[in-house]
Amino acid sequence: MIAQVAFSDLAGLGRSLQNAELEKTGFSTPIFYTSRLFLGARREHFMKHLRLGAVVIEMKCSSMLSRAGFVISLAVCLFATLRLASAQAPGFEVHAQATYLRQFKPSFEAPYTGPKSLLPQREYGYSFTGTIFIGARLGNGWEAYFNPEFVQGSALSELQGLGGFTNGENQRTAKGEIQGYSARAFVRKTWNLGGEKDEEKSDANQVRTRYAGRRVVLTAGNYSVLDVFDAVEYSHDPRTQFLNWSSLTYGAWDYPADARGYTWGLGLSYISEEWSLRAGRYLMPVESNGITLNRDIAHHYGEAIELERPYLLAGHKSLLRLLAFRNRVNAGAFRDALASTTPPDVTQVRHVQSKNGFGVGTQVAFTEQIGGYVRAGWNDGKTETYAFTEIERSLAVGMLMNGTRWQRAEDTVGLSVYVNGLSSAHRDYLAAGGQGFFLGDGRLNYATERIVETFYSINVVRGLWVTADWQHIANPGYNLDRGPANTYNLRIHFEL
Repeated sequence: MIAQVAFSDLAGLGRSLQNAELEKTGFSTPIFYTSRLFLGARREHFMKHLRLGAVVIEMKCSSMLSRAGFVISLAVCLFATLRLASAQAPGFEVHAQATYLRQFKPSFEAPYTGPKSLLPQREYGYSFTGTIFIGARLGNGWEAYFNPEFVQGSALSELQGLGGFTNGENQRTAKGEIQGYSARAFVRKTWNLGGEKDEEKSDANQVRTRYAGRRVVLTAGNYSVLDVFDAVEYSHDPRTQFLNWSSLTYGAWDYPADARGYTWGLGLSYISEEWSLRAGRYLMPVESNGITLNRDIAHHYGEAIELERPYLLAGHKSLLRLLAFRNRVNAGAFRDALASTTPPDVTQVRHVQSKNGFGVGTQVAFTEQIGGYVRAGWNDGKTETYAFTEIERSLAVGMLMNGTRWQRAEDTVGLSVYVNGLSSAHRDYLAAGGQGFFLGDGRLNYATERIVETFYSINVVRGLWVTADWQHIANPGYNLDRGPANTYNLRIHFEL
């Protein structure tokens, strides 16, 4: 059956989409309540322009239409309507992105395979994400943001057997059926303290505005901790840069997040041209790498503090970052598990305890076309991984270069090397047959996991990039007996 859905205003959009069985996407009424929040006092201004006439969209919702088709149609309808609103209302801005990644892993040598190993046979995997970035400038230094997101995918080896996984877009909850959810819903308040004001252009989760060189910024709500901390210019976004999980942040930082990579909390930043300081406290999952967050932030939490200092390295503009973190969660310790059961099982010895760690990183702009970075991280490695991946010692070194020299300024080429390690307690646990959330070969001949990644991203047309990426993994899962393994990756990224 073909249903015609008319959207005369944003509230009408909400009602129509709810009638079209919106719950199938995984969304519920918060998307509409958040939209109302963004409208606020501007509601009448929006309605004046949106009532120019009904925007009639034919949604071919026959019984043959797949759930993926329904969700994509829904996302397009929502984006088109909000884009129209943003064109008519200063301070209300909408952007979007879609990223598809296809992976191929050839077979590799492995004398044995455990229940949580990277599988030695040939494999294919993929991921798809689509995000709508809605932002509003509310006045008096306040901004509000909301990101509905859609995902679908199938990870190599069911996302097991590595410390540095090869696709930063893979989520622990992604399935072969498209899912929708709220990725971000947060507010940002800026107190401008002085200094020259700089223009910030409109971008994803950044409305066009002006900020003073010296300011205090509060970010509160639902977002990724990496939106605030460790914002390395050359290695942070798997949709446009390096793909490996080791490139997202310090591999050893078990940063607060649910299984999708987002959390709730509060971050406070002081920013100046001489130095910057950030601190925050965030919710952690109820259980290791789970989707449900523990709302008892007074007793179960992840907190971080970061100092940033600009400097010159042989005349090149550079930034130094120092990070310290502490997580307080209901986790199992490896030594406790080794002393209690055979084979050891960390899930049987859980109690509330802490994990501490730090990271040191720098980025250097060698020229306008070439930049590099170094990250080194460490955590105490006593307890199981709770929110990120099974890495306790991490080193990442990489460079990016754009294509200006060969008249392709929007193209990018990148090369990174990652070295990941485990604590002695974690090694002993795996060698004794223990299993982590991601690792478990049944035995372990320990060696550091070493990964090389390189890519070339070509700008096909405005807003569309196609990337070829290769990753070589020595000692996958920290096991000298297995591998090496390779992945060949094709990424298609579109943004508005």
